[in-house]
Amino acid sequence: MSENCLFCKITKGEIPSYKVYEDEEVFAFRDINPQAPVHVLIIPKKHIGGLNIASEEDKRILGNIQIIASKIARQFTEMKNGFRLVNNCGADGGQTIFHIHYHLLGGRVFGWPPG
Repeated sequence: MSENCLFCKITKGEIPSYKVYEDEEVFAFRDINPQAPVHVLIIPKKHIGGLNIASEEDKRILGNIQIIASKIARQFTEMKNGFRLVNNCGADGGQTIFHIHYHLLGGRVFGWPPG
């Protein structure tokens, strides 16, 4: 964990959140600035700054996040017709909090290309 990281503080319970899912390695909570009717952030409890610096030792947990995202999506009727899972990587990719995280978005139709 990183002492000054917002998401590390959320996983430790130092900052309140609306928890959606938690296990030993992953924490998921509602985004405070939702971009869709359902907007959940999924993060590993281990501090990893971004996908661009993830290592071989992170592949199991990052792969597991895909399965957890699907499990969370099945909890929301708004996502029965589909959802979007997004990872922003680096400043140019739109990452604003440098703890790897995935946005699980659903409840509306999304356009392409994004952004």
